[in-house]
Amino acid sequence: MSDKSKEITKPIAIWPGLEDGVPKPVMPYSPAIKVGDWIFVAGQLASDFKTGLPKEVIPNSKNGISGLELQSEFVFRNMAQTLQAAGCNMKNDTVKLWEWFVSDRPNQNDFLLGDNHHQLDIRPYESSMNNNFKDYLPPRSSIGIGELMWVGTQIELEVICLTNQGNSTYYSLEADGLENASAQTDAVRKGDWIFISNQNGMSKDTSSVSIEDQTECLMEKLLKIAEKTGSSLDQAIKAELFIGDIRDFAVVDKIWKKWFPNNPPARFVLPHSGMNANDIKVEASLILLSNDSKLQKDIIETSNAPIPMGHESQAVKVGNLLFFSTQMAFDNSGKIAEGMIRNPAAPWYGRPAQMQMRYMMENINAISEAAGTTVENIVRRACFHNDLQWFAESIEAWASYFPDDKPASTTIGLNHSLGIEGANTSLDLIAYVPDSN
Repeated sequence: MSDKSKEITKPIAIWPGLEDGVPKPVMPYSPAIKVGDWIFVAGQLASDFKTGLPKEVIPNSKNGISGLELQSEFVFRNMAQTLQAAGCNMKNDTVKLWEWFVSDRPNQNDFLLGDNHHQLDIRPYESSMNNNFKDYLPPRSSIGIGELMWVGTQIELEVICLTNQGNSTYYSLEADGLENASAQTDAVRKGDWIFISNQNGMSKDTSSVSIEDQTECLMEKLLKIAEKTGSSLDQAIKAELFIGDIRDFAVVDKIWKKWFPNNPPARFVLPHSGMNANDIKVEASLILLSNDSKLQKDIIETSNAPIPMGHESQAVKVGNLLFFSTQMAFDNSGKIAEGMIRNPAAPWYGRPAQMQMRYMMENINAISEAAGTTVENIVRRACFHNDLQWFAESIEAWASYFPDDKPASTTIGLNHSLGIEGANTSLDLIAYVPDSN
């Protein structure tokens, strides 16, 4: 590869001009990272990063527009301008959209009772989304969480865009084709890549609320959608698994293994997820390759990092991208690693969030090196804290690994356990892998 080609595929931070009205982040992350045909956009909030909520997103009695819709419009406008600065069109090139909605429900008691509904009316947001995507909606992961980084913000949005891979084809389980933006997009295919929206374990044919039945139904949906797009579960690269009650994970994982018996995809698992409707216990999304793709799916394994928490690969490499499974400060036993929490006899000593981030980064670097890259080439980070009190010391440790451009980043406060006792931080990552020649 020529020096010019290497420069083209090197990750580049995108900083839209302040004159366009896009607020500048105050923490160490890039608004977007572009590498090759991919653009990874950091989480977008309705904040000016100075005073908090700007006046334009605060509802008043005169216009009758909800705060959620005003915040959504603010976020979509900034996102579109950021993507335009990256040479990308939000409407045409978005292949994945994450929607993080703030709610105080479900609370711990709700989760224990099996009620995972976030209790939010998101129709004002959906009105804004339909207005901004007009023709077709992108695949979505829509989850209720506890808290965002700026007081009063109700929603955070994050996208991945893919350019120069031909036109997108949209799919729905309910119809042969999508005719308008109000239709449900179950998947999009662009070139070799397929993105499947969050699917749940409910169907018209069953009202079962058992975790076993819902997981089986979920996997059947994922299979049908994959086949409809010209793919298969064998071609799955990365999965996201959202569950309510962490006690259900073992059952879900056992069924997951049945459907992915060999070379499972990398998988990020988020417990205590708020769902969009009653009775939903589990949801999942997938990134896959098409069956006719010439790209190769490589499973990455190294003994220099802990074995995964469930039936997933440590990471999966496809082309120039590396997709990681859940990163937390656990060891090979699946429990919090030694030295990662404060000694109960000395509760004011130590910096647990910093220690856990450094431990994770050692593991992430080991996996990266096994795939032919380094942590400096991480392009997308979603970070989840069981409590946002850990953010400051965690981000300080994180930023020290990136002397130049920082990855696009989203930070979420879950306000619940991350699934491993003592863990305060969980990471979902994608990295760039340079060509070896």
